[in-house]
Amino acid sequence: MPISLLSTSTDRHLRLGFPKCFNHIRNHRQVYRVYCELKLNLRVKRKQRFAPRCPEKLSVPNRQGECWSMDFMSDSSRNQRHFRTFNVIDDFNHEALDIDITVSLPAGRITRYLDKLAEYHGYPLKIRVDNESEFTGNTFTNWAKSRGITIRVHQPRQPISKWVY
Repeated sequence: MPISLLSTSTDRHLRLGFPKCFNHIRNHRQVYRVYCELKLNLRVKRKQRFAPRCPEKLSVPNRQGECWSMDFMSDSSRNQRHFRTFNVIDDFNHEALDIDITVSLPAGRITRYLDKLAEYHGYPLKIRVDNESEFTGNTFTNWAKSRGITIRVHQPRQPISKWVY
């Protein structure tokens, strides 16, 4: 009886899992035995994880414009409208070069913004970022590669005061 019930229910619904099959019959051992005999136990798909980049120790730049740090912050206004700020800081003197405030900051907008910023300050040799999607995508990495900028990855949520002297 359980075999025929399981066969008919799983033929109609291919991805019917063990808990739902058990609800039909209410005999755990019998259902599990038959479930495995019919080879209905499907492989559990795990979340695909990306390999983490190796964060480097922070070092002190020797001159102004050598290394920039970039990160995002988010906040909301009085009417609960969320916005993001894109902060660019020169690591030599901890000067905020510029802050861009907007609702959406895709990688294309960031690269255009950095080009405008480089017209005034010049391109840096290195850029320090964390593993956010805007910085790990092809748009940003290709932009940096074409301008001869190396991308350094630091640990997320690490304060700037953790300099290695």
